[in-house]
Amino acid sequence: MIKPNQLIIKLIATSFFVHAGWGLIAPIFALFITDQIKGGTIEMVGIAVGIHWIVKSAVQPFLAYKMDVVKGEHDDMAFLIKGTLIITLTPLIYIFVSEIWHVFFLEAIRGVGLAMVIPTLSGVITRHVDKDWEVYTWSLQSTGMGFAAGFAAIFGGVIAGFLGFQIVFILVSLISAMAMGLTYFAIKKDPWLKDGKEEPEEI
Repeated sequence: MIKPNQLIIKLIATSFFVHAGWGLIAPIFALFITDQIKGGTIEMVGIAVGIHWIVKSAVQPFLAYKMDVVKGEHDDMAFLIKGTLIITLTPLIYIFVSEIWHVFFLEAIRGVGLAMVIPTLSGVITRHVDKDWEVYTWSLQSTGMGFAAGFAAIFGGVIAGFLGFQIVFILVSLISAMAMGLTYFAIKKDPWLKDGKEEPEEI
């Protein structure tokens, strides 16, 4: 069975940690809002989730366009690091929230972070997939996401039940930081990244 190149392996691992981090809190997010946040109701949970996805979807094409217009890939990876930094810091801020508008604001910020991460990650993977093994490579990426979400959901609920939400948010941040570290080392160590003048192409 073919082994993907090292850059693909690192990017799949990055994706794994991104989804594993927030996967810890996703199944118990509604309980966190209704139990811990002033003004938190089931309706507010729906609004918070909606804000996250609407913001992500609204800004994602514009950010992705910027990445495609600029030559080279080192800027893409730097952009990926900035997005994972946002995702890493957001759960730490959640430790201190008390009002529902705090949740809305953080979900909007997290939406921007994911809008920076997901398209950029997908784009770099697409450019470096081993020829004729595209389906297999993307299946590995999807499998990693599935395992990350599944195991994180199980452990997130158990950890919150025994240790509380604050510990879960700290773990989310630590796991997201692993994704950021992998991206950093991909920039510094991997020869597969395409160089180029980091200037916008004329269109």
